Amino acid sequence: MKKKIIVQLPLTAKEAPGWDEKSTDLPTGDFALIQERYRLELDALKSVNAEILEIPPDNVENLIEAARDADAILVSWGVYLDEAIITQLDKCVILAVGSVGTDMVDVEAATRAGIVVTNTPDVFIEETADHTLMLLLAAGRRLREIDEIVRKGQWAKGRPILAKLPRLWGQTLGIIGFGNIGTAVARRAKAFGFHIIAHDPYVSELKITGEGVEPVSFAEVLERSDYLTLHTPLSTETTKLIGSLELDVMKKTAILVNCSRGGVVDEPALIDALENGTIAGAGLDVLEKEPPHPNNPLLSLSNVVLTPHAASATTRMRPAGRERAAREVALALQGKWPMSAVNPSVLPRTPLVRWQPIPMMRGPNR
Repeated sequence: MKKKIIVQLPLTAKEAPGWDEKSTDLPTGDFALIQERYRLELDALKSVNAEILEIPPDNVENLIEAARDADAILVSWGVYLDEAIITQLDKCVILAVGSVGTDMVDVEAATRAGIVVTNTPDVFIEETADHTLMLLLAAGRRLREIDEIVRKGQWAKGRPILAKLPRLWGQTLGIIGFGNIGTAVARRAKAFGFHIIAHDPYVSELKITGEGVEPVSFAEVLERSDYLTLHTPLSTETTKLIGSLELDVMKKTAILVNCSRGGVVDEPALIDALENGTIAGAGLDVLEKEPPHPNNPLLSLSNVVLTPHAASATTRMRPAGRERAAREVALALQGKWPMSAVNPSVLPRTPLVRWQPIPMMRGPNR
């Protein structure tokens, strides 16, 4: 019997496989077209007798009707999968997200329902680290302001502005969240001569010091950083992690960089800090509301560099994320633990079997 896999079409048609920007967002039932559009997914699923069914975006009723007897869902931003939807998934084994963030799924509700949620934490590491350094350098060297000066024919005004800034060499870079991306950022930042400090309560000091980075407390990383970059997931623990109290503790010359999730920063507090000189500037790839409202003050501040939640965007992004998510589905539908469950506590309650070897460099896996 074939396994039924739902593909949740994204709200932006150009992000769907095989579609261009002029395509409509209507799903297709054409078998040949499905085979062509999802050749990457189907190749990753070749160990499973699977069929793929597209569901249009932004239609909860259609999603529930189609997914009620589905074995898996490849998740996009078409519909937020909340508890009301998840509780009606009678056969679903896995919700596979093709990105690092899983904030398009109510992970706690999925855990209660016994459904595994996976992400792709090892796909976009290098791209996001590159983008982080780009924003750090652009914000630190006041690229937006300097670029505008040149374009206005005020060439001579640029050098005096930059002459007031300290060189990067010897500055302190603080990293909050020392996972894959935070580690990759640290490795790149060494080439610029930064002293690097990091805070992550879920990463051992041995891991941090092994990268030549100084582990510090949350208070220390705020107080000591000349540049502070955020690489945490969005959760109840990290929502508005950086607010007015935290910004007040930071140096007035500090630059904040965020390539994680917009909700990690209290945006009104950040705007106030940037307008009043509490910190010197920011480089932001993510915002609380995306796209931002045209009247969002961040759009007009000269000490802010913005990019459109695109840190991972390269020619590799979509194919790699799609293939990796499909491989997770294949493992789960073969009855095996996936590689990157974001709710691992659910795994012992499923009929899935652990097949990965137990690593010997750590204690018991509890």
